[in-house]
Amino acid sequence: MNNQEKILEIIKEEYVGMGCGLSFKSPYQLLIATMLSAQCTDKRVNIVTDELFKNYDTPEKMTKLTEEELGKIIKSCGLYKNKSKNILKATREIIEEHEGKVPDTFDELIKLSGVGRKTANVVLYNAFAIPTMAVDTHVFRVSNRLGIGKGKNPEEVEKKLTGLIDREDLGKFHHYLICHGRLVCTARNPKCDKCSLSSYCEFFNGLKEYNRDS
Repeated sequence: MNNQEKILEIIKEEYVGMGCGLSFKSPYQLLIATMLSAQCTDKRVNIVTDELFKNYDTPEKMTKLTEEELGKIIKSCGLYKNKSKNILKATREIIEEHEGKVPDTFDELIKLSGVGRKTANVVLYNAFAIPTMAVDTHVFRVSNRLGIGKGKNPEEVEKKLTGLIDREDLGKFHHYLICHGRLVCTARNPKCDKCSLSSYCEFFNGLKEYNRDS
């Protein structure tokens, strides 16, 4: 068993059962929550959507809001002006082009305003059970540090991980890697001394070599 295989085995053992941190009851709600999650925590998004979805939980209801009205509700998620604009535009596209239903293919999802690869992949797996690897900031950072999915951009990392992880486990490992990034392999001051992966990690072993040579 090589280092990459050992890393995946340990991650699966430690985080098995961990799932999507966003609260939702429909593909549309998940889409909106994922759009709101850009540069925002799941905890904050859930607080906002809990209020938002009380009255605006479907595409038809959402279009009753103006950009300014929606912006006031989602303001605490950050980037609220741009998010409000994209959410309402994507919602109208869903109504006009998809009979009010969120599309279940990658190509159609990324045609929606404000929807990129990560959002599309999150929706496909969590709403439609289609195996995908969504690469957010946590997955990108952890994959590069560990050496299991090195790339200069999210699409490169997605391609590497998709080639390494069994297809049926892709969505699960998205959640596992996020959990590891939030709890252990943090952006600042990663907890390498408490990480069960450190002996296999390129980042940690690189630090050891650097400190030894210094």
